[in-house]
Amino acid sequence: MEAILKYIKGDRAIWLIMLLLSVFSLLLVYSSIVTLAYRHHDGNTFYYLFRHGFILVCGLGLMYLAHKIKYTYYSKIAQLALYVSIPLLLITLLMGTSLNSANRWLTIPVINQTFQTSDLAKVALIMFVARFLAIRQDEIHDFKRGFLPLLVPIFIVCGLILPADLSTAALLFVNCLVLMFIGRVKLKHIGLLVLTGAFALSLVYMTGKAMPGTFGRLDTWVSRVETFVSPDGADLNQSYQSDQSKIAIATGGVMGKMPGKSTQRNFLPHPYSDFIYSIVLEEYGLIGGFVTLMLYLMLLFRSIKIGLNCPRTFGSLLAVGIGFSLVFQAMVNMAVAVNLVPVTGQPLPMVSMGGTSIWFTCFAVGIILSVSAGAESTSSRPMNRPLAHAV
Repeated sequence: MEAILKYIKGDRAIWLIMLLLSVFSLLLVYSSIVTLAYRHHDGNTFYYLFRHGFILVCGLGLMYLAHKIKYTYYSKIAQLALYVSIPLLLITLLMGTSLNSANRWLTIPVINQTFQTSDLAKVALIMFVARFLAIRQDEIHDFKRGFLPLLVPIFIVCGLILPADLSTAALLFVNCLVLMFIGRVKLKHIGLLVLTGAFALSLVYMTGKAMPGTFGRLDTWVSRVETFVSPDGADLNQSYQSDQSKIAIATGGVMGKMPGKSTQRNFLPHPYSDFIYSIVLEEYGLIGGFVTLMLYLMLLFRSIKIGLNCPRTFGSLLAVGIGFSLVFQAMVNMAVAVNLVPVTGQPLPMVSMGGTSIWFTCFAVGIILSVSAGAESTSSRPMNRPLAHAV
């Protein structure tokens, strides 16, 4: 064990959290892909088990490689990643692989593997915003030189993601707001940006109401919001997912039905991705749901602690920004499962079945571990804490 641990740097608690989530993911995905296996592979559930296991192993390997890179190098990588992700988002929007009336994927030639470009864009934008805020700390209160230039990449990336995936664009926008708050951007500037975002969402909603059929996903967003606000007056087909999720939670009770005993996996449309937390609550009960929640909260706590201990502003913003983005997405997924917010289609990070989603989650956590390893290698304390608004 000691021979292995000497090659692993960074926060050991985060390593443990990621391993636990990986094991949990294997159990849940294997249990929830029964109907998918019968639909596409004659009931061969082992196909998805081995495929998902391979993806997880590759993801953990990517996390290891990412944590070996000195975190200061990610400042330059952020620029390159952003410049690459913007054209990829545009190509995806115009000619990407369509699913449910939305172009979210590009198909990589030769290997014929789908690639969700928004996963790359999310990590790239968070790294870029952290870099910008760290470099412009002396000008961050200036509206023209410190605030307006930051809005351009945020609006471009979120705007390109929005037509196909409103929830991802909204979550990424909120993540950027949190980073700005931590990075000492003036609260009145952040407030102006919040109002702008709220106006944009209202405009999208009103467009969907006034001109139904403008594009496929717009009608879906409008119907989901209306179903959530007025469930009694909603069509049964519109509330089907939420109803089945409630049944899973209610029948799971406190202790759960035990692993592999789910019945709602046969009725939930996406029990292995969007509604996998419903399977957690059905098979493992409230206890399993609470443990899962605590793992994500612990990830956020450790990320904040790493940010506070990092001697550089960029590293602090990077660790907290990425940690918040992953945990915030997890909270939204769980909130959907228990019907606290409208259906969003967000996967549960590191637990839901997926390819690029898991890989970029692991890459993002590897960056946090890189910051942690860098903070451990120096005994100096931060001279200029970027978490000024929060302390």
